[in-house]
Amino acid sequence: QVQLAESGGGLVQAGDSLRLSCVGTGRTFGHYAMGWLRQAPGKERELVARISWSGMSTNYADSVNGRFTIFRDNAKDTVYLQMSSLKPEDTAVYYCAASTEYTNPEFIYWGQGTQVTVSS
Repeated sequence: QVQLAESGGGLVQAGDSLRLSCVGTGRTFGHYAMGWLRQAPGKERELVARISWSGMSTNYADSVNGRFTIFRDNAKDTVYLQMSSLKPEDTAVYYCAASTEYTNPEFIYWGQGTQVTVSS
């Protein structure tokens, strides 16, 4: 069992940057691949970034590639999402999630989500 807790969301303006954090507790955090997913009202949930357990491999959705960076610090049991050049369409609830698999992740542990709102 892994408990995940996101933080760092908020209201920002278009073009601003924001860093989300997700702290894991419970079973060994470093054993899991991690992902950041988001869901906006009326839209399907989107996997925006994922990272392997070691941090050596990452992957991004086309919608955020070049603007978002996922990284992790296993010594702190934390995964981050650095978001830059934010756009109003980035507005969503952002969730971190853990998977035993990086390539084709099936997320089994989820955080409660943090709201990101980008004003134009």
